[in-house]
Amino acid sequence: MAHLLKFMVNKNQNQNQNLTNIKFLVRFIHRKPSKQQKPPPVPPPKPPNPPQKPVSFSHHDETWEDPYSWMTNLDDKVAMRHMDVYMEQEEKYTEAVMSDTERIQNRLQAEMAVRINSHLSSVPMKWGPWLYYRRVEEGKQYQVLCRRSVKLNEEFISNSSPSAGFDFTAGKRIEQKLLDYNQEAERFGGYAYEELSEISPDHRFLAHTMYDKENDCFKLSVRDLSSSSLFKKPEVDRVAGLAWGRDGKSLFYTVTDSNKRPYRIFRSVIGENENDVLVMEESDENAYLSIRHTKDFQFVTVNVSSVTFSKVYLINAADPLSVMKLVYECEPHVNCIIEHHRGHLYVFTNAVKDGQPADSHYLLSCTVEASDSRKWENVFLDDPEFVLEDVDYNDTHLILILREGREFKICAVPLPLASKGAVRLKELNPTFLPLPKYVCQISPGPNYDYYSSTVQFTVSSPVMPDAVVDYNLADGKWFIVQQQNVLQEGTRTLYGATSVSVNTEKLRRSQSIHLSNEVHSEDDHLWNDLSEFYACERYDVASHDGVLVPLTIVYSRKYRQDGLNPGLLHGHGAYGELLDKRWRSELKSLLDRGWVIAYADVRGGGGKGTKWHLDGRRTKKQNGINDYISCAKFLLYKEIVHQSRLGAWGYSAGGLLVASAINMQPDLFRAAVLKVPFLDATNTLLYPILPLMPSDYEEFGDPEDVEDFRAIRKYSPYDNIQKDTLYPAVLVTSSLNTRFGVWEAAKWAARVRDHVIYDPKRPILLNLTVDVVEENKYLQCKESALETAFLIKMMMDS
Repeated sequence: MAHLLKFMVNKNQNQNQNLTNIKFLVRFIHRKPSKQQKPPPVPPPKPPNPPQKPVSFSHHDETWEDPYSWMTNLDDKVAMRHMDVYMEQEEKYTEAVMSDTERIQNRLQAEMAVRINSHLSSVPMKWGPWLYYRRVEEGKQYQVLCRRSVKLNEEFISNSSPSAGFDFTAGKRIEQKLLDYNQEAERFGGYAYEELSEISPDHRFLAHTMYDKENDCFKLSVRDLSSSSLFKKPEVDRVAGLAWGRDGKSLFYTVTDSNKRPYRIFRSVIGENENDVLVMEESDENAYLSIRHTKDFQFVTVNVSSVTFSKVYLINAADPLSVMKLVYECEPHVNCIIEHHRGHLYVFTNAVKDGQPADSHYLLSCTVEASDSRKWENVFLDDPEFVLEDVDYNDTHLILILREGREFKICAVPLPLASKGAVRLKELNPTFLPLPKYVCQISPGPNYDYYSSTVQFTVSSPVMPDAVVDYNLADGKWFIVQQQNVLQEGTRTLYGATSVSVNTEKLRRSQSIHLSNEVHSEDDHLWNDLSEFYACERYDVASHDGVLVPLTIVYSRKYRQDGLNPGLLHGHGAYGELLDKRWRSELKSLLDRGWVIAYADVRGGGGKGTKWHLDGRRTKKQNGINDYISCAKFLLYKEIVHQSRLGAWGYSAGGLLVASAINMQPDLFRAAVLKVPFLDATNTLLYPILPLMPSDYEEFGDPEDVEDFRAIRKYSPYDNIQKDTLYPAVLVTSSLNTRFGVWEAAKWAARVRDHVIYDPKRPILLNLTVDVVEENKYLQCKESALETAFLIKMMMDS
């Protein structure tokens, strides 16, 4: 009984235990999950902190300190070791900040690579009996310079593959290789960068200069084109200019001094052992020499530019040892380009006209005989309807590139001119080429063949890829020989003399039309115009002083949303140069993601004539900066761009413009890209490490002049960084091979971080690029992808 009772008790205990276990399981299943502790966020990478070694400077009774001047001590080995460490830290910091954009960078790079012009050959250039062109061989980095006979198998000449064909009579390829730049790279330490290239008028020799990286100069070589062999002489370092004599054997070249100032002109006779003859030497350290031959090879022109005058001399190219003759003289810092046509000289200049500053270029003429007394006459009467932007010549015509307001035009006038004395352009019955809308630039091609009836030029627009056009002056017909097809991510290249393709020949016939004096909009379809997909709008924006500043915007019609789009504002404003508003394939990646691309033609640039340039340089440099700020405010006020999603972009002197605008109003911008920028104006102009030209001081100011110095101190980006203020995110790209040294970007980045409020979402990044990026399309895509990814990332984090 006791045993049974004990069993019953144990059984009840077991049941109670089981019941307890079941209740526990039920409670476990239905209980609320406890909050799991998230891992602590990864701290943002810390920016580099280079050492500060303040040095005091004084000028014009003003004293200032520069904590990072040690970065410019290139001869100090300790300082340069510190600089190497600092550059490595900057590289790692940029990689860390941008590490989460690797996928978008790869995608952007793939997009941009597809858009690179797919043609492997440049457009062939006809000169005499030859077609010259450059092409890329598969698997090679650098181009090959080639030529082929114009007459041989003419019916098969293709602008896309000019090397195609075989000479069955001679039993060899039609193409003749003149210079393989891949082999030149082996001569110059793996780097092939050519600055000058001139073929002799008899097509026997090639004179060219290659960059010698080890000696930091351009080396002249002359090559026999029949054998591709190099002549032993001349082989000269520090060559800055070339010009052939008419005999095809006399070669003139300029040599620079240790400060890279062209100061000597020599004449060499190719194939002879005699020493080269010194033709001219300029001892004035503020004077610079330049040379060129006229297009008909009748004369070699010598330009002498100094801080007090500009002069042009002529050398008879048929008698290279003859005495130089002074034919034109004017004030300093102006353009003077002389050409010759059948006994008449023409000078294209913007010198003082009738005692008054000229607001644009104009054309003068006189006979060669009268040039001794320098009796120059105006070719055209002043016409408020147009501005003369550029000129070109051949044996039968004068080609004029004009601007009416913002519209560019091109026309031809027969030579010799029918009337004597100045006339209005319309009296010469010019013929105009019909152009698409929004043309922002027309650039003459090489046009070496002075006696050819066809001239070549490139038409550019913000909403159209560059179009290379052949214009036949004899019959007034034209056709596009090369233009990228963006929608198909390819390149449209039309055929030459006759076509083996029916469709291509039909397209060419549709584009060959007679010129008229009017530009017809219905002709737009003949161009690869993208305005159906991308809109281009133009505005006039009132600046701080009421002056109207041209502003151009481009956007995708598909993605435009008022007040919501991110935007990127470009600016330059220096040297009287036109702002580059051409279609750029890398910007398509931003446009197709809803970005607005804007261009501000601020004072200091070349958007509206000489006065526009003068009103934005030296003591008036601040005008261009204020113009840029006004355009930025306009984009935000008109809700063209989202209030907190405006980016800024500036290259070289444009980097100074953007950085100065950021200093004045950092709250306007969310991000900025500064490419090889000029940032330390005070120290660079006072204590130049790399040689500066007189034009640099004319542009940014001479610090020896008190008023100029005060203006420099006011606008210099490095000296005017605000303290305890939130700055936009900035990506600064620089290179060891640039006019403005990498130390400028490094100093600026370090000082900005010292002064402004630190925000990891608004980093200041420094990206040091390799110095061969301009020669490598892959590296171009990689750099553009990084910049684009940076802008996208910063706008997403806003």
